[in-house]
Amino acid sequence: MRGPFKTLAALALAALPALAQAQPAADTVATIRARGSLACGVTPNTIGFATPDSQGVFQGMDADYCRAIAAALFGDASKVQFVPTTAAQRFAALQSGEVDVSIRTTTWTLSREAALGFLFAGVNFYDGNGFMVRKSLGVSSGKQLDGASVCLQQGSTTELNVSDYFRANGMKLNPVTFENVEEIRAAFIAGRCDVYSSDTSTLAAFRAGQGDKSQDFVLLPEIFSKEPLGPSVRKGDDKWFDIVRWVHYALLTAEEMGITKANAGSFADSANPDIQRFTGKTGDLGKMLGLRPDWAVQVVQAVGNYSELWERHITPMGLPRGINNLWTKGGLQYAPPMR
Repeated sequence: MRGPFKTLAALALAALPALAQAQPAADTVATIRARGSLACGVTPNTIGFATPDSQGVFQGMDADYCRAIAAALFGDASKVQFVPTTAAQRFAALQSGEVDVSIRTTTWTLSREAALGFLFAGVNFYDGNGFMVRKSLGVSSGKQLDGASVCLQQGSTTELNVSDYFRANGMKLNPVTFENVEEIRAAFIAGRCDVYSSDTSTLAAFRAGQGDKSQDFVLLPEIFSKEPLGPSVRKGDDKWFDIVRWVHYALLTAEEMGITKANAGSFADSANPDIQRFTGKTGDLGKMLGLRPDWAVQVVQAVGNYSELWERHITPMGLPRGINNLWTKGGLQYAPPMR
């Protein structure tokens, strides 16, 4: 990152490599089971992904991924401690062991794996950076933003992406940075900046949360980065990495096979070899992961399949599924064979 874009994330990149390399191998699963719950890092408040409801219970796609992993480990999706982390805090929380897995709209990048010592266990949402403006600004393209002040989150890949976009288009950028999403939203609503830039999913979540005033905000058409979002874990524990990764693939596989939250328990007599392996009737897939034979069924019974998560949390935000469709429907979501 250059100039004013050197944030806490950049400092973390410089400070943590030695620590990441020095971490001894650990048995994360044993730690989680001894604790009796999964410590799952999530966003403090992002509609569609993780936000507390009126009872203080986290809801959203990422929150349900936490529950899915707990269901695989314990057979009980409620055994989760949700740990809200800001963009600046998230890396230290995972590195230190405060959380076992981070599922909080974090982009998979080379530096985060190679320098910070993390592994991304898949992509649960293919996203990209975009711009949001007030309709009253009269702007219809990102290329009309020369000299604009842009609200950005510290420690996010968006900072560098926006800087690169403005530079590539010969425009002057006036960044206004904040540590957490709530500060950005408040600043944008108060008019402290002309533009709010983040992942399009985050922008859509913000607009959806404005209720009757949602039509006052416009999401510009440009998507100017690749932002593959997904769960991340610490390096050094392959068994734990495998569990987190295959929970994600189980959600996709269930959608492919038509296994839903409502019918997941009705496939006991299926003659389909793939379904037999998925349900644990044949094969040793659960044993290979250190889980019960029916772990994948427990996951789907707890939260549904990937499509159900999308319909429950993302569709209400007005985002089309697009490239997040299954590969059989022209999308990028693809699960390796469960065999």
